[in-house]
Amino acid sequence: MDILEEMRRVIDLEGKTIAELRNNLGPDFEEAIRLLYTCAGKVILTGVGKSGIIAQKIAATMVSTGTPAMFMHGADGLHGEVGILKKEDVLIAIGKSGESEELVTLLPVVRKIGAKVISITTQAQSTMARNSDLVLVTPVEEEACPLNMAPTCSTTAALVLGDAMAMALMKLRNFQPADFALFHPGGQLGKRLLLTVGDMMRAGEANPMIHVSSDARTMLYEITSKRAGAVSVVDDNQHLLGLVTDYDIRRVLESGQDFFTMAISDVMNPKPNFVYLEEKAFHALELMEKREKPISVLPVLDRQEKVVGMVHLHDLVARGL
Repeated sequence: MDILEEMRRVIDLEGKTIAELRNNLGPDFEEAIRLLYTCAGKVILTGVGKSGIIAQKIAATMVSTGTPAMFMHGADGLHGEVGILKKEDVLIAIGKSGESEELVTLLPVVRKIGAKVISITTQAQSTMARNSDLVLVTPVEEEACPLNMAPTCSTTAALVLGDAMAMALMKLRNFQPADFALFHPGGQLGKRLLLTVGDMMRAGEANPMIHVSSDARTMLYEITSKRAGAVSVVDDNQHLLGLVTDYDIRRVLESGQDFFTMAISDVMNPKPNFVYLEEKAFHALELMEKREKPISVLPVLDRQEKVVGMVHLHDLVARGL
C-alpha cells in the first residue's frame, strides 16, 4: 500500500465533504444561528459515540467565544441529566444516521420540556430529524473509512459546521479580543491583553530607587540588594531624573574614572525609557525588545510622574508574555 497516497485520498474525500457542506448552506442554517443568538437560556449539545465527542468540542468552542453552552451525553440525558434543560434552552443533537436509540428517545422529552431542538445529521428523513424544530443536513456520500463504516467524513462535516456556527455567533455578539482574553486568562493572549505593568512590577521595598544626592556606595547596595541590575534616580518629589544600570557602571569603570567619587547624576542615563503603571505589560516587553539596543528594565511611573516601581524583562518572560 502507498501510505502517502492513502492519506491523500482521505484528505481529498474529507475536503470534498466540506465543499459540499458549504454548497448546502441555506435558510435553515441561518435560522438556526438566529435561534441560537436569541436563546434566552443556554445551548446544550448532545450526541453519542464519536458524534458525542464532536458535540463536546463544539460546546467548548462556543463557551470560549461568548455563547453559553454545555455538553450533555445522550445516554446520561436519559438517566437524569435531561433535568438541566429549561424551556428557554436550545438543544443541538448530533447524529450521523439520526436513528441512535439514545437520541431518538431523548428528543421527544426535550420537546415536552419546551426547549427548541436543532439536529445535525446526514439523514433529513430520520427519526431524529422528525423530532426537531430545525434540521441541518450535512451531506456525506461516503466515509473515508475503506469499509465506509467508521465516522470520518461525517464527523468532520459536523465539526466544521459547529465551528462555523460558533464563529457566526461570535461575530453577532461582537465578541472582541478583550472578551476572549477575559475567558482565557491563563493563555498567552489573555495575559497580553489583561496584565498591566502594575500587575508585574517590583514595588515597595522591592523597587530599586535612590535619591540623586546619594553616594556611589548606596547606589551599588541598592542595585545589588534589589537584584534588578538597575536603579531609578529620583528627586525630592520622587520624580524620575535618570536610571543607572550595570552597563552604566561598567562603562565608567572601563573609562578609568574613580567611580566612588562621582556624582550619580554623572553616571546615570538622564533620559531613560519608562512606562506608566496602567499600561499593558506586553507593551513594556515590546518596548524592551524593539529598541536598537534591547534593555531589561523600565522604571514605572504613576500619572503624577512619580516612580512607583520597576518592571524587569525576566519577570515578563516568566509570566508567559
